Amino acid sequence: MRMLINVPETVVADALRGMAAAHPELTVDVENRVIVRRDAPVADQVALVSGGGSGHEPLHGGFVGPGMLSAACPGEVFTSPVPDQMVRAAAAVDSGKGVLFVVKNYTGDVLNFDMAAELAEDEGIQVAKVLVDDDVAVTDSLYTAGRRGTGATLFVEKIAGAAADAGAPLERVEAIARRVNENSRSLGVALSACTTPAKGSPTFELPAGELELGVGIHGEPGRERRAMMTSREIADFAVDAVLEDLRPRNPVLLLVNGMGATPLLELYGFHAEVQRVLAERNVAVARVLVGNYVTSLDMAGASVTLCQIDEELLGLWDAPVRTPGLRWGM
Repeated sequence: MRMLINVPETVVADALRGMAAAHPELTVDVENRVIVRRDAPVADQVALVSGGGSGHEPLHGGFVGPGMLSAACPGEVFTSPVPDQMVRAAAAVDSGKGVLFVVKNYTGDVLNFDMAAELAEDEGIQVAKVLVDDDVAVTDSLYTAGRRGTGATLFVEKIAGAAADAGAPLERVEAIARRVNENSRSLGVALSACTTPAKGSPTFELPAGELELGVGIHGEPGRERRAMMTSREIADFAVDAVLEDLRPRNPVLLLVNGMGATPLLELYGFHAEVQRVLAERNVAVARVLVGNYVTSLDMAGASVTLCQIDEELLGLWDAPVRTPGLRWGM
């Protein structure tokens, strides 16, 4: 096992200590595993809280800050955070205007955020929840009932966060978040398996010369395995799978996301092929992100996420944001 770690048991705590040292604009509670924007709670604003297993960085902790999340709860690697973390985060950021939980559709996350919402409401915090389920690869998987939540989480957190920063009430922020999710679809491709620190070896077997089409962000099986394909062929498959389900009538936001181990040289080349397919299918692209945003430790591969937008959603996307993982306009 070749990893830049001390011991597997302290990987998350060590990362949080490093994050705190790098980003003084955040308050990082290493012991209780909560990351909060330092100016929270922000008066008269709805707060956004998300979280999930570690290993997907910069999701979610890297998206805490003005214009996006108010707080994030990192669990152990590929393991849901616990309700106490979520309640602590909600209490730290609630200004009295309510808290929106953004939850990826994985069974552990859903159950724990549901429990946390009940506990928070018992403490007088108004809570709404939005479930992200954008992955078109499979209907059910090892960790979900229904579709998995993947790249669209970034779109939901950014656009809903902008609405909250603009002073929208909780019901409106929730409705916008749901609209973003409903108009987003993703598909991922793995060129290699990922390795968790605790296991020290690949989480699944992917023979040399093969790839997994439709892989989940924890290495869950996708639609099928094939012999290695070119970037052009992968783009044809991934984009067509997304468009078959989404069928956009408006321009789209495009995320070409690296899974953690694929260099930008390859991601930009893949992005060129994705743009080619979209142009051939007469899909207009309004904005683009290329890079590692929703990762899977050291997995090689990429995912494509499209979100059909309108003028309001595009304005919220363009609104200023200042987080460790995403920033513009400030």
